[in-house]
Amino acid sequence: MSKVIVISGHPNLSESNTNQVILNAVGEAFEQVEVRKLDELYPNFDINVAAEQAALINADIIVLQFPFYWYSVPALLKKWIDDVFSYNFAYGQQGDKLKGKEFILSFTVGGPQESYTPLGYNHFSIEELVRPLEQTAYLAGLNFHKPIFSHGMVYIPGVYNELADVQNKAMDHANSLIDRINQLSKLDEAYVNRFIRNWFKAFDQMPNETAGFTKHLANDVVWEMPEGKFIGHAGFNDWYAGALKQFKPNCDHQIQALTITKTEAGFDAELTIKLTAETYEDSDFKGESISINAHEKWQLVIEGNALLIKSYLVSVSE
Repeated sequence: MSKVIVISGHPNLSESNTNQVILNAVGEAFEQVEVRKLDELYPNFDINVAAEQAALINADIIVLQFPFYWYSVPALLKKWIDDVFSYNFAYGQQGDKLKGKEFILSFTVGGPQESYTPLGYNHFSIEELVRPLEQTAYLAGLNFHKPIFSHGMVYIPGVYNELADVQNKAMDHANSLIDRINQLSKLDEAYVNRFIRNWFKAFDQMPNETAGFTKHLANDVVWEMPEGKFIGHAGFNDWYAGALKQFKPNCDHQIQALTITKTEAGFDAELTIKLTAETYEDSDFKGESISINAHEKWQLVIEGNALLIKSYLVSVSE
């Protein structure tokens, strides 16, 4: 099961008749979900950028949940995007920290559907009006999915709609969002493909901490490399400590070929990889730029709702 993060951009969630319903339903539907309520976390708009970026890095699926304000997001959510999607994090030469993650816009719209047409009083479709957010996703390397939105989601007592009606619409909206998340979280070949590509994306950064890797490893993982065989999380950490001394950050694992096969326990994957990297002067490579072709065999198992690497075998081609 993927880790889901939902960023709630409602400026006053406690008074919401719809967004609160949606968030509660999603929070109850998944075990691995984090709902970050910006109005509670940052009532003074003072965003903790490091905390928000860390939360995004730890997620596989990112959902922005908000009411549609003046054809865009509320001010607090816009401030969050401005601060968190920073240079060398979401874009720029090293700004690939969000690359490959799934991105869903989920929002409530007050006006009726017919108003968002060329002849309606809003003139433009919803899809046209959220183009800036779509382009933000593209620039950050996120996988943009068709937005989930619902019309007529405003309740004004005695004037506009009935409370029960908008809350029923909110539950319908929540179910659509839950279905979308389930679809993206489904443990199938497409999920494994994303899993493998995200693994290399993270590995190419050569972070000092290994928790982001070991959470995807079985406790008794067999890690077999040209340098030797390593067993378990401790073995992986020993191997990785050696790799950190060899390779500089911003390596590039290019997948030349990838075959995924379903098994009784999970999946097998065979890959052909081309690794290009810069090395340290005191490494075995003496600071030279390297280009290595490798063949990899992965055995992945499903434990509970998690996909874990059971064995990882690498052989280097000359």
